[in-house]
Amino acid sequence: MTLALDIVRALADATRLRVFSLLRSMELSVGELAQVLGQSQPRVSRHVKILCDAGLAERRKEGSWVFVALGDRARVAPVATMLDALGDIEADHWAVADVARLAAVRADRAASAAAWFEGHADEWDAIRSLHVAESEVEEAMGAMLGDGPVGTLIDIGTGTGRMLELFGARAGIAMGIDRSSEMLRLARAKLDNRDNTELRQADLYALPMADDAADIAILHHVLHFAQQPGAAIAEAARVLAPGGRLLIADFAPHDREDLRTRDAHTRLGFGSDQIAGWFANTGLQMSEIRDLKGGELTVTLWLGRKSGTSLREVKAA
Repeated sequence: MTLALDIVRALADATRLRVFSLLRSMELSVGELAQVLGQSQPRVSRHVKILCDAGLAERRKEGSWVFVALGDRARVAPVATMLDALGDIEADHWAVADVARLAAVRADRAASAAAWFEGHADEWDAIRSLHVAESEVEEAMGAMLGDGPVGTLIDIGTGTGRMLELFGARAGIAMGIDRSSEMLRLARAKLDNRDNTELRQADLYALPMADDAADIAILHHVLHFAQQPGAAIAEAARVLAPGGRLLIADFAPHDREDLRTRDAHTRLGFGSDQIAGWFANTGLQMSEIRDLKGGELTVTLWLGRKSGTSLREVKAA
């Protein structure tokens, strides 16, 4: 009864109802909520706190921004069902206005993303010119993962969210993590309409996921930036359920020292024996290795599988 009262009290305000409805559409910063609602950020923050205290929303700090998302799904789902039923009875004029303002927020995000890409295009093109086309890398990754559902997916070092864009639709839950708040804002501009997708600011050595929670983990062109690649692989293995898979896409060993000095590459590629050793140390078995040659650098894909049998395989047996 106490929980029900907390929820009812939290929603006993028109603004908080609007905030809850907006969060059902997409994760928003406090500033973006204030923009849509036409209210000050301190006032919006107070409303957000009440929703968070009731478990209907949660806040995450990314740099100087605070993002707000829906809370626990089990708590949110019955409330959403009730509001949908009531909305069918009587249309809300505030909802119509909020949807229009939300479109403006999406447009702002897209414009910011486009400006960032335009400013960094030369840097990206310089690295991409050194190896096989990214489309071929992505096609090979898709072939290694197969074309079935992927369960719970975590993209480690998600950057602009490309891996979530490719494989997230096949996931029940898709999470992208990155240390860069700027990168996460770019990813949000691309993925804000994905109901199953969550973006978190976190470190690849401390993933915001419980043990044995993921079915697929991806490290796409991330490991060569890591100071401790073995520790990053170990952390990815920790969150994988038995039978879960880790897919790494990175460079084979090379001698382009300029990538270390100019582009902050900590490691100049990896040998398959080296990756296999890290896999073995963390309970992963090497399932497949694929070299993609073309240009000065070879891109290698390594697929590791965690020991044990997945729950999905048990149910199918």
